[in-house]
Amino acid sequence: MPIAQLISPQALDLKKEAPGLVILDCRFALEDPDYGQRSYAEGHIAGSSFADLERDLSGTVVKGVTGRHPLPEPEDLIERLQAWGVNADSEVILYDDGPGAYAARAWWLLAWLGKRDGVFILDGGLKAWHAAGLPLSLDAPGVERGTFTGKQDDALILSAEQLQQRLGQPALTLIDARALPRFKGEVEPIDPIAGHIPGAQCAAFTDNLGSDGRFLPADQLKQRFAAKLGNRSSTDLVAYCGSGVTACHNLFALCLAGYPLGSLYAGSWSEWINNPAHGIALGE
Repeated sequence: MPIAQLISPQALDLKKEAPGLVILDCRFALEDPDYGQRSYAEGHIAGSSFADLERDLSGTVVKGVTGRHPLPEPEDLIERLQAWGVNADSEVILYDDGPGAYAARAWWLLAWLGKRDGVFILDGGLKAWHAAGLPLSLDAPGVERGTFTGKQDDALILSAEQLQQRLGQPALTLIDARALPRFKGEVEPIDPIAGHIPGAQCAAFTDNLGSDGRFLPADQLKQRFAAKLGNRSSTDLVAYCGSGVTACHNLFALCLAGYPLGSLYAGSWSEWINNPAHGIALGE
């Protein structure tokens, strides 16, 4: 079974009452941290629980040390997954109401803890759900506590120091999921320093999607990332972004295209710039 899987609104609607199914609403807005919880309370896919990016899917921010969304402690995340009803064999459906970045973060975290089968992202998110004429619910989910026990796979992550040591190596493909103006350092609406990590290529995560907000077909995604890889192996690919969230969208898209799961520099740009010794590049 492939590690990256999509599900259509119609398929989810048919199975949303299936025993043991876990649905997580991952809505979030950087400019309004309470947006997701508020939106969930106003209506959500029936049976879904709310997974908050900052409270559930990230760890504690240490100013000047971590990035804006450090990885959660594995034991804390496992506790949350159990509270949401996740078991080792659960099917898990993830959705948000944007391009899928927050759902992809949850997908990557599950993969990091070893849950790599039966995890789906709702293709097109809530916009596709609404377009299909499907309803939302105000009811709280009836959740039976799960028994999932995972262990983090440290081979999937790089620290800033590990990435620093690999910069300049011919085998490295480093892709930045932020939009091109941020990558080039022309604008920086979030972090105090603009630019990108030297040697990186811009691979804006939104380019994984078509005009309908759904993921591009696998062959188109393959073509997109093959251009970034050139003659290099995908096993040496590292993804990053502003804070380790939208990079997961690229990693999901890579897996949709048939590539193996790449590595994540989880601290990303917002961590990188904490160290004045780290190089900063501008332009393309």
